[in-house]
Amino acid sequence: MKLGTVRNGGHSRAFRQDDTGTYYYDVPDVGQLLGIPGWASLPARQGEAPAPVDLLAPITRPGKTICVGLNYYDHAEEVGRTAPEVPTLFSKVSTALTGPRADIRLPGLSTEIDWEAELAVVIGNPINQANEQQARDAVAGYTVLNDLSVRDWQRRTSEWFQGKNFDRSTPLGPVIVTPDELAPEDGLRVETLVNDKVEQSGNTSDLIFSVTQLLVYISQFLTLEPGDIIATGTPGGVGFARNPPRYLHSGDVMTTRIEGIGELRNTIHIGNE
Repeated sequence: MKLGTVRNGGHSRAFRQDDTGTYYYDVPDVGQLLGIPGWASLPARQGEAPAPVDLLAPITRPGKTICVGLNYYDHAEEVGRTAPEVPTLFSKVSTALTGPRADIRLPGLSTEIDWEAELAVVIGNPINQANEQQARDAVAGYTVLNDLSVRDWQRRTSEWFQGKNFDRSTPLGPVIVTPDELAPEDGLRVETLVNDKVEQSGNTSDLIFSVTQLLVYISQFLTLEPGDIIATGTPGGVGFARNPPRYLHSGDVMTTRIEGIGELRNTIHIGNE
């Protein structure tokens, strides 16, 4: 099953797709849908949404977005780090998120705009101090995220927050795929393309900490709630680790795709360009 959010005119609503068709809920987005106990039994209308339709980020304002750094062996190696003993975590505010087809408009404050394709996990039911089974049961599904990073702002301090939270810089979507259709531990191709050229290609089989391990660890100190997002880290192939470094420019089209889920396609605009 796939879950997503569309906007028609000034209204948005969640939908699901399965073998029998597409069904629409009178709920503004998937995040709010997941927050309703027994949401799968809610009434839903089958059919096509009236045109024109904008595909939005499936979850438009998550309560929490927690990102994991240095979680692929090849990425840790390319930046000269050893595999961490515990997950490296930072947060992303909801205003940093944008849609799967949205233009990404950044102020002209940097020329070091980098890509980071990531598998994102969406939480479906609350967990606190979870064991492995509880962590697995809490996964509502998986989606695609690009943790676009403003590298010089990221390096200004030892904390990465400011380089990761520019307004509407993090595309998410296009849909959430439920765990019965997808298993990251089986290995999913994760890629970033710039102007249709593959710049980053990895596989979730190279994750240092699995999805289950991440949810167990994070839930030890905070409660994960329906609609929360965990971005599981990026594989090797980021731009700043090249020699010479390679970055995004105005007019570039950044495509982020994960096998079995779909792709994001976002045009970059920097400053007034």
